[in-house]
Amino acid sequence: MTFIKTTEQDSNYNHLEKMSISELLSTINNEDKTVPLAVEKSLPQIETLTEQIVRQLKKGGRLFYIGAGTSGRLGILDASECPPTFGVPHELVVGLIAGGDIAIRKAVEFAEDSTNQGWKDLQEHNITTKDVVVGIAASGTTPYVISALEACNKNDVITGCITCNKNSPLSHVSQFPIEVVVGPEFVTGSSRMKAGTAQKLVLNMLSTTTMIQLGKVKGNKMVDMQLSNNKLVDRGEKMLVSELNIDQKEAKQLLQEFGSVRNVILNYKK
Repeated sequence: MTFIKTTEQDSNYNHLEKMSISELLSTINNEDKTVPLAVEKSLPQIETLTEQIVRQLKKGGRLFYIGAGTSGRLGILDASECPPTFGVPHELVVGLIAGGDIAIRKAVEFAEDSTNQGWKDLQEHNITTKDVVVGIAASGTTPYVISALEACNKNDVITGCITCNKNSPLSHVSQFPIEVVVGPEFVTGSSRMKAGTAQKLVLNMLSTTTMIQLGKVKGNKMVDMQLSNNKLVDRGEKMLVSELNIDQKEAKQLLQEFGSVRNVILNYKK
């Protein structure tokens, strides 16, 4: 099949520097509106990969995101939110980025071009056949990510990907690819925009659906969230007030005693 890198195609707009602030903002917004529709077209692919992730995590496996640049940062963002939101260990969902932790803040030149570092980074976490590795690359051509998934395939580790081009090299090495084709960017080649938004939406779907399937949500409440700041403690108290029909003072005392919303619900006696 033909591979066309639509994320790098010339945008539909010329002379952006001549647009007013209002024109720029409204046009960017109009482009952004197309992203959820592109994600919708990929729902079957998203479902298939999510099923694999849920199955492996129920077996005791872990979920790894691996990417470079914006894609790598988005994976780290999603992974880092899972422990406080769902009360899971930090090692259950892991985000890796080409160039290491320093690349989260500053670009590391040519890190994404390595054809062996991705697998080395995974090996540092003792990757096993129970795990799932999801490569994230808007273009679908990042050597760091592609080579990591190739090595995973050779070692019987389940692989998936999130990319924004059809029939990319990354899709071809992924067992369960997700392709969200958002088309040319407002600023040509700036895939941190629509492509980045699409990747963020898909990552939200993968992790949230997985955590719900793992029993980390009751009703629509984050009953296992870590009570790591006053806002979350207050949220937990309000959950208990609603769930148990008690006042906030009692909810606060129960949270202090049992440590989590779930533990309070399980141990509460009227």
